[in-house]
Amino acid sequence: MAMNKITIDQLSKWDARFLELAVHISNWSKDPSTKVGSVIVSPDRRVLSMGYNGFPRGVVDTVERLEDRETKLRYVSHAERNALDNVDQDLRGCILYCTLQPCSECTKSIIQKGIKRVVAYYNETKKIYVDDFHKYSYNMFYESHVEVLLVGPQSYIK
Repeated sequence: MAMNKITIDQLSKWDARFLELAVHISNWSKDPSTKVGSVIVSPDRRVLSMGYNGFPRGVVDTVERLEDRETKLRYVSHAERNALDNVDQDLRGCILYCTLQPCSECTKSIIQKGIKRVVAYYNETKKIYVDDFHKYSYNMFYESHVEVLLVGPQSYIK
């Protein structure tokens, strides 16, 4: 499968709608520096699950924890992982929309769940995510035949 980079104007009507929904959901995150949202959609365009980056259920998300980068990184569950964890049905053949390209850990879970297409904003200003995506995530997606559509650049992500 190929990785394609396009602009938002080149997206299909449905891809644009679901990516816009992921942006909306990203605003639910309490993370003060990076808000990420994710939506999982069935092949027949039904929203199956949504997620945003945040602490797991029941874990206290204090300002101190959120503002200390090292602590926050240890506690936060990524939007993609939350969307995958929030659904109890088979996801084989589904599409995952996300406001930031997936990290290698989320990529593993996306592949294992059978997601066949990923549409994500590509943020070149978040170098750590870009490097991780190119070194590991894209290779895993490519080898497992998951189509990747990167939309960018996306500048709204803090």
